[in-house]
Order: sequence, then structure tokens, then C-alpha cells
Amino acid sequence: MILLNFSHPISETQRADIERIAGQPIDRLIDIPVQFDNEAPFLDQILDLSNRLPLDSVSLQTLPILINLPSLNYIAAGLLVWLNGKMGYFPAIVRMRSRADRTPFVYEVAEIINLQALREQARKER
Repeated sequence: MILLNFSHPISETQRADIERIAGQPIDRLIDIPVQFDNEAPFLDQILDLSNRLPLDSVSLQTLPILINLPSLNYIAAGLLVWLNGKMGYFPAIVRMRSRADRTPFVYEVAEIINLQALREQARKER
């Protein structure tokens, strides 16, 4: 499985948790730094971000891919729309949650959300 990480670096513990929850190893972890200019249009910046993905259309359509989204909702929404257009389906995403009971502050893997399954469920309820 390929993990496209648009967020903070993935720790070894987080990686192990993702692999356990997904039931398969991460063969390739691709970190794509995200830093947007709030004064510039986001559409252009989302397209620029997508152009930095080191995967071609065939890979996006055929390889098992998991996404760790950027935290800013506008970027995440735009990126998901772009990925859906390229992949032909919505990818699964990693949901992180903070652990307030830990010092120093850490994030843990909460779950993997299958967005395509969510979409298909919604289609049944139309």
C-alpha cells in the first residue's frame, strides 16, 4: 500500500498502527509538504499540489493508496475532489486524534475511513 501523507510526519508507532488497521504493510510512504498562501487563490495551489504527486494516472487508478489529508479543510476538500477525478473513486483516509493525556502532545491513529464505501451507502439512501 502507498500512503500519501499531506500532514505532519508519520511516526513509527503511527505507521505500525496504520498497517495493523489496514491489514497490509505500507510499501511506500510519500510525504508531500503542504503550505498554502492564504492571500492567493486556493484552486491554483491545489492544482500545484496535485502536480507534485510522484504518481501517474495509472498508478493512482490501480495501486492501493491511503491518504493522510492536510488539516485545513479547504485544502483537504479540494484535494479529495482532484483525487476522485484522477482515481475514479474516493480514497480511504487516515483519521488522527490528539492524545491530551500524553506529554508531550501526540497524535494517534484513530481509524481508517473508507470514503468510497460512505459514498456508496449515501447513494443507496437517495
